[in-house]
Amino acid sequence: MERLYRRRVPQNKVISFELAKAICQLSLDIRRPLAVLLTRRGQVQEIVVGTDLTLSPTTLSKFRAGSRSLRGLRLIRTQLHDQPLSQESLTDLAYLRLDVFGVMSVTPQGNPGMFYLAHLLPPNVSGQLCNVLRSTPLQQCTLDFDRFIEDLETDMQRARGTHAIGHDRESAMLVSASSRSRVEQEERLVELTELASSAGVTVIDRMAQRIQDGHQRYLLGSGKLKDVLIQTLHKGADMVIFDQTLTPAQSRAISEITDIKIIDRTQLILDIFARRAHSREGKVQVELAQLRYLLPRLSGKGAELSRLGGGIGSRGPGETKLETDRRRIRDRITHLERELQHFARQQDQRRARRPRHHLPVLSLVGYTNAGKSTLLNVLTKSHISAQDRVFETLDTTSRRLRFPRDREVIVTDTVGFIRDLPQELLGAFRTTLDELREADLLIHVVDASAAEIDIQISAVVKILRDLDLGTLPRTLVFNKCDRLPPAEAELLCRRYGAIGVSALQPHTLEPLLDHLERELAHALPADEGPARLTHGTVALASRS
Repeated sequence: MERLYRRRVPQNKVISFELAKAICQLSLDIRRPLAVLLTRRGQVQEIVVGTDLTLSPTTLSKFRAGSRSLRGLRLIRTQLHDQPLSQESLTDLAYLRLDVFGVMSVTPQGNPGMFYLAHLLPPNVSGQLCNVLRSTPLQQCTLDFDRFIEDLETDMQRARGTHAIGHDRESAMLVSASSRSRVEQEERLVELTELASSAGVTVIDRMAQRIQDGHQRYLLGSGKLKDVLIQTLHKGADMVIFDQTLTPAQSRAISEITDIKIIDRTQLILDIFARRAHSREGKVQVELAQLRYLLPRLSGKGAELSRLGGGIGSRGPGETKLETDRRRIRDRITHLERELQHFARQQDQRRARRPRHHLPVLSLVGYTNAGKSTLLNVLTKSHISAQDRVFETLDTTSRRLRFPRDREVIVTDTVGFIRDLPQELLGAFRTTLDELREADLLIHVVDASAAEIDIQISAVVKILRDLDLGTLPRTLVFNKCDRLPPAEAELLCRRYGAIGVSALQPHTLEPLLDHLERELAHALPADEGPARLTHGTVALASRS
């Protein structure tokens, strides 16, 4: 077998008859299947004994397969009985992105018999993954291999171009794997699609899989995970995004069996925050959250530690030990925590000056993309970025609002909430969210057109309770009512006891302004200093 590595195969041949006869004779002698892995230059890269196809780490690192290319390796295997290609062989072909997968039977005399060959297909309407060629005796196989592969990859590149994905945009397959109901999984995948779009990722396809609690190694079963990876490669996606947060062990286990980029929901949200943070405080908080997420996942990362090169500082040559990386990250976390403490002291000083001006504080809170920034712009005639995408605003913004009776208040806009908010973010942004503690009234903004109003309201209330802000008085405001029929919007507001508005239609804000001014006039008379509101959650229907 060792001498097989010296053999060479002409580049226009799938396999030479001499090499085929040699492995057939060896396979007959040991009574086991034998396979050779050939490069496009005709060199023997690996020899595999048995039917289990597991490539060595050296081969996987040297020959990488992308979503738009093949691996550059072909596998030819012997079998002691004359049988066509099995489904397991076709799965290996698609999963490993091999050029071709061939199986040849061994005659009782140890000679090559019938030859079965299969190759991958470009993305097509029928969704067919591979094509099995007509079986022939090996001596009659006339396939011009190098020209065949060149034409196949040209067709694949042409088919990939039909996806119309920008050069600077990555594409992804979204996966939800949990014990939740199918309806709830689909709802979460819709939200994950919005997160991916906000991060500049094009969603190729979505997949939901119900699993029993206890799949710890791959989150999915190994067979289902392989199917997901095959579909990801076949449809040309660059990565797989899981709706669930992967544990460090799950991330390492999945990364070991594929070259595809694997990220989870937490990583996606952290990436969005890293893109949107503009102030120094916001950048520090995002970097701190990223480091806290990365620290337990350092083990086994290897070359992927180059991710630290962005805003963190890249490693020097030779500093490759895991302990050194952990120590540097812990030192950086300590430094960032000190900076956040400095920002907290500055906030305390700013808040201490507010009572001297007798200005009450109204804070806008709510689910991400509920329209808080748009509402702040309309109320205060500001020009804060307010695009229709999740987590558009991260930095806390405060503006003055003058009521018709010459009473002034401060309106504060904070980062939007989302269900299952990563703990790393919640801890890092605690300093920013502490701004809510000084609020005299929380204005809870809800997207009236959302499909999951109850879930979004519950998520915001839960986060407020986690921050010990559940006792603050709140006014429930339904925004984007212009997207609903008037009768339906009025019924929805009456059901939840909310004020219905549309930030895009300023005339609908009059009931909200009248209500806020009445409440502040009742709790904060003009001739007295500021006093805290003591009533419970405000629940008034819209008068519009």
